[in-house]
Amino acid sequence: MRNYRLIAPMLLSVGLVALPALLPEAHAALPEVQSPAPGMARVWFLRTSGLTDSSAGAAPMLFANGTPLAALPVGSEFFHDFPAGTYRFTVQPYGPGTGEADTVQLAAGTQTYLEVNWLAGWEEGYPGSGPTSDRFFIQTMAPQPAEAYLADLTNLGAR
Repeated sequence: MRNYRLIAPMLLSVGLVALPALLPEAHAALPEVQSPAPGMARVWFLRTSGLTDSSAGAAPMLFANGTPLAALPVGSEFFHDFPAGTYRFTVQPYGPGTGEADTVQLAAGTQTYLEVNWLAGWEEGYPGSGPTSDRFFIQTMAPQPAEAYLADLTNLGAR
């Protein structure tokens, strides 16, 4: 009887050590994405779903220096590689236009994150803004929170 008291804990230990080898390997949520070509900078465009976002069905068009890039539905992201330089990024306003833009200097080999938000005009300081003045804004986002969001967003790939 004493032998069984020693064998049971040993078998349990061996089973716990071997268990991870039997489980399927976990895969990363994001697909493998190649680095930008030399001389290029990568810009990620993100649109998280906020609790106050009343524009959930809208997919605003994004622009770089006035050239259309792609539409960005809620809960998604995509990237675009640009030659190094200065770019003015805008988003389709879906309401009274504000001329709101984010001008970014892109250096070769860097990654920049731009988030599209649906905000009240008064939050952005537009005078006379009322409850119907909500609109899209595009803003630079810090890398750490942006990279954390990427895993939870639908990846639309390169655009």
